Amino acid sequence: MSLFRAGCTLLLLVVLVFGQALSAPRSFSVDYKSDCFRKDGEEFRYISGSIHYSRIPRVYWKDRLLKMYMAGLNAIQTYIPWNYHEETPGLYNFSGDRDVEYFLKLAQDIGLLVILRPGPYICAEWDMGGLPAWLLRKKDIVLRSSDPDYIAAVDKWMGKLLPMIQPFLYQNGGPIITVQVENEYGSYFACDYNYLRHLLKLFRSHLGEQVVLFTTDGAGINYLKCGSMQDLYATVDFGPGANVTAAFEVQRHAEPHGPLVNSEFYTGWLDHWGSPHSIVPSTAVAKSLNEILAVGANVNLYMFIGGTNFGYWNGANALYDAQPTSYDYDAPLTEAGDLTEKYFAIREVINMYRKVPEGPIPPSTPKYAYGAVQMKQLQTITEALEKLSFSGPVKSTYPQTFTELNQAFGYMLYRTILPVNCSTPTPLSSPLNGVHDRAYVSVDGVPMGVLERNTATTVNVTGKAGSQVDMLVENMGRINYGKNINDFKGLVSNLTLGADILTGWTMYSLSIDEAVSQGLLGKKEPTSTDPPQPAALAPPTFYGGSLIIPDGIPDLPQDTYIKLPKWKKGQVWINGFNLGRYWPARGPQVTLFVPANILSTAAPNNVTVLELEEAPCSSGPCTVEFTATAILNATVHSDHRRLLSKEDLLS
Repeated sequence: MSLFRAGCTLLLLVVLVFGQALSAPRSFSVDYKSDCFRKDGEEFRYISGSIHYSRIPRVYWKDRLLKMYMAGLNAIQTYIPWNYHEETPGLYNFSGDRDVEYFLKLAQDIGLLVILRPGPYICAEWDMGGLPAWLLRKKDIVLRSSDPDYIAAVDKWMGKLLPMIQPFLYQNGGPIITVQVENEYGSYFACDYNYLRHLLKLFRSHLGEQVVLFTTDGAGINYLKCGSMQDLYATVDFGPGANVTAAFEVQRHAEPHGPLVNSEFYTGWLDHWGSPHSIVPSTAVAKSLNEILAVGANVNLYMFIGGTNFGYWNGANALYDAQPTSYDYDAPLTEAGDLTEKYFAIREVINMYRKVPEGPIPPSTPKYAYGAVQMKQLQTITEALEKLSFSGPVKSTYPQTFTELNQAFGYMLYRTILPVNCSTPTPLSSPLNGVHDRAYVSVDGVPMGVLERNTATTVNVTGKAGSQVDMLVENMGRINYGKNINDFKGLVSNLTLGADILTGWTMYSLSIDEAVSQGLLGKKEPTSTDPPQPAALAPPTFYGGSLIIPDGIPDLPQDTYIKLPKWKKGQVWINGFNLGRYWPARGPQVTLFVPANILSTAAPNNVTVLELEEAPCSSGPCTVEFTATAILNATVHSDHRRLLSKEDLLS
């Protein structure tokens, strides 16, 4: 009996100890003594990759995350773009492709930890660095500072976002091991420590004292002066070819002890319209990655998959260089999630330091070349104006900006009249470079030319006094980096005709996306009064066509790419989904990625094109083409652009 009792006691003791071990709290922390992270008490090193859920259709999140896991990554890093979730003040959208909670759950289910970068500013080559354009309603607001109006908006947004994130922290059973506060603040002019202190207090109030909060800055001591702060763990970023030892010595100036961390190890680089497609060799990436891992550092590969700037979400860099629709980034996984040589080179390096998962890697998604689709002219912007401008005309002595007219993205029509006869070509100018970003000028429906920010500030016009002057102004993406992120759009200063300021403007906010999705753009009625057009330019015009996908072929629809041979510049929608901008006339991007989830085999797919300059329809085949091959590195047609370096952006 006593033996039985002893056995029971021993068993109870084992159960109690084992139970305590099972219920031991999860923890993730910085170990300053051993210069490492600790996860549940054990030394830990992350090898992570950046993925932006906002650039990938939700249906493909699992595919991309699985490929990252199979590459040997044990974590991912993602941004949360504020303007993607709060396009209108107080109206929050976390559904569908914006369901960040589902994305975090999916990462955890696959076995990936998460490094979260919730901003409020993120950069990311994303419109206005993720800050919502409605902040600019206060014209003199100082973004990323202690400006009371900015702080009030940040507090409200983070008061919505951070409580959603809190359950996903590692210590609460979720995947999030670290959270970044702001982003590369040392590269911003404000250098406002009170702002950083406010954010630190704000994040702690919502997320608690246990979570590891960190900062990221370029690997230069000057960046860390304004970017790092006590109680925020300082990390650095640098790409292939950098001196790894020297870069981490910079981190050691701010953090004498703790883990070495490269938060952005660049696998490629961003593109701009008019510059060559950026390519970074796999060998260079693999060599530098090996050097980083060899010194025991933690690393995040930026980007592991770039994805796509659908719609109007691309950013721009100063002075003014807009980024294209593709955010392929020459990353290990392509814009469409395809496996590359770089993917396998990185996987081999990682396998030298931690065992990569066994089993098959999800293959590249199949692509299908659906062929040519006949397009028909619908209506010009002017002809469709009543359908496009739901809010109606706004009259003003001087032109107003997008922000003043409560429009964030897309296009706006500005209209006035010629005050005098212009029988000979007369300069219509933007003397203060106030066209943000590109304007298509016509007089009585006849195209006169294009005004472009920093590039073409004058166009010659002719016409009689009282002639109607129309300017369709395109917002091509807000500056996302540096001191000029308060990037107002539209006509942001007065225009002159000759020496006189033009007045008496009527402005139309254009809700083109809504009009396209509602099918409001009817076929053009033939008229005999259409003015003759110069060969180089035509009025901005909509075109429509139908892509019919056969339903008898298994596995269709599949991903594809749309190519617009001999079209110049514009925007494309399929079934109301805004694919983004095309500009093959400037390059380097020629094709736009079309994910299969927006296509249908049950009904014809509506293809809508807004061609801003000149369609090929008057002189040749009026077609767009669906192809299985991406073209992102075509010859560029620009004589003033060059590829930017990180130093250019940080200067």
